[in-house]
Amino acid sequence: MSRRRVVITGLGLVTPLGNTVAESWNRLLAGESGIANITRFDATPFACRFAGEVKGFNVEQYIPAKEARHVDTFIQFGLAAAVQAVQDAGLPTNGQLSEERAERIGCVVGSGIGGLPLIEETHGELAQRGPRRISPFFIPGSIINMVAGQISIRFGFKGPNLSVVTACTTGLHCIGEAGRLIEYGDADVMIAGGTEAAVSPLGVGGFAAMRALSTRNDDPATASRPFDKGRDGFVLGEGAGVMVLEEYEHARARGARVYAELAGYGMSADAGHITAPNQEGPRRAMVAALRNAGIDAAQVNYLNAHGTSTPLGDINETNAIKLTFGDHARKMVVNSTKSMTGHLLGGAGGIETVFATLAIANQVSPPTINIFEQDPECDLDYCANQAREMRIDVALKNNFGFGGTNGSLVLRRV
Repeated sequence: MSRRRVVITGLGLVTPLGNTVAESWNRLLAGESGIANITRFDATPFACRFAGEVKGFNVEQYIPAKEARHVDTFIQFGLAAAVQAVQDAGLPTNGQLSEERAERIGCVVGSGIGGLPLIEETHGELAQRGPRRISPFFIPGSIINMVAGQISIRFGFKGPNLSVVTACTTGLHCIGEAGRLIEYGDADVMIAGGTEAAVSPLGVGGFAAMRALSTRNDDPATASRPFDKGRDGFVLGEGAGVMVLEEYEHARARGARVYAELAGYGMSADAGHITAPNQEGPRRAMVAALRNAGIDAAQVNYLNAHGTSTPLGDINETNAIKLTFGDHARKMVVNSTKSMTGHLLGGAGGIETVFATLAIANQVSPPTINIFEQDPECDLDYCANQAREMRIDVALKNNFGFGGTNGSLVLRRV
């Protein structure tokens, strides 16, 4: 059986830049930062006191307040982004679906950490008031696969339903795996992406204990500075990015708008250190994605990097890109949208693949902000500080996670 083509027909975002696709995208192109001092809890004792928090999010736009209280914030964000994406794609739902069509629509949305705030809150109840105070909604409100479950329940989608969990590669892997399910005939439409809400005492404290976070507490807006010589760690972010993937002929038959094609997907493992990356693992993921897409490296115009703003990670990814693309690496535009959103962990691949899709649809690269003095060891074109209109026929998207898990996607203009 020949592979079926997969296209992107709907987008949804909840990010530190805004609670819709339009708001997030417009602020991204303007080079605005969504990073500020933490308001969710008193961060005074912490080494890092800022994050990319979602602001002004009204969960009641998506689910009743009573239901929202029973699920962790990562589920709320993921469900909100999914609602946006499904509406954007104009998909039929619930009573509009025949049984046969409902069984051909599925969901792969995951999270890297899941319901950490709810776990912390529940442990506090246990410690202070005893086991009888544990809510019966605690487990289903905090486990990772419940975001995909809640989406399927909301819309009546009865196809494949699962959550990939691969740390900071989660969102990308979810999109790649969802695309494969369509390619090989297990579904015609998939809701796919990632979500995270780990801006909590344990989340911030845990990453700070690893010395992974920036400590630029005097200037949070410039703390995430991928590829800059002065970078000192990543900034924790939260939110969700979800898209509707659809078999090409299925999308055409219903007259759906197509943003781009999901043309290739590659994966690899470093099989090295649990947190320190190597160049070979990311290179193999990129090569595999290009091979899967049937695209030559020289055809890629734009690369949305993992680009976390860590001293080791940014140099490593730069070197892996040069290994993959050779001389062509200096002819591409590479950018890191984490400079504005922070690092959403399991949600990163979701929102960043939406951004890469919009870059193709609008023929513009968002900037990498906060490049004040580019690191000489990071010597590619990172679209420093200003968006750039450009031709983008083919884009590549990278995400890499703890444990040495790597993923790359190839997106193509249709």
